[in-house]
Amino acid sequence: MSRKKFELPENDKKAMKKFVRKSKEILRANILLLLDKGFKNIEIANILDISHNTVGRIKKRYLEGGYEHALYDKPRSGQPKKYGIEEETLIAAFACTDPPEGHKRWTVRLLAEKLREEKGFESITHQSVRIILKKTQQDHGLKKCGT
Repeated sequence: MSRKKFELPENDKKAMKKFVRKSKEILRANILLLLDKGFKNIEIANILDISHNTVGRIKKRYLEGGYEHALYDKPRSGQPKKYGIEEETLIAAFACTDPPEGHKRWTVRLLAEKLREEKGFESITHQSVRIILKKTQQDHGLKKCGT
């Protein structure tokens, strides 16, 4: 009995690669596990479809500071996060309400305008609203509604 060759459709392959790359810690852990099994940097790069420089960088980070240093990025400098999970959830929920009278649907500019009337959102911009809605849909699987 012959076995049928398993083959993912191209769009599924792209989605899987995007998913794995998005999960940086999982990718980095796989690099370390393959290094532990004796694979060479170039072999790991070919298996995981990444640059051999990435493999070398993760290996170096591990040798310098252990697995946590290799798996996780250091906090980045810059402006601290302005809105937390609760605020992001409120913004996403607000986008799912009926738009104001005279409007067929919410736009990010209209949402920002209305949110600025709420306590804690006095300085929110339409760009912040756009980024937060995009993030909440990706991170929490929320369906797009109203915008």
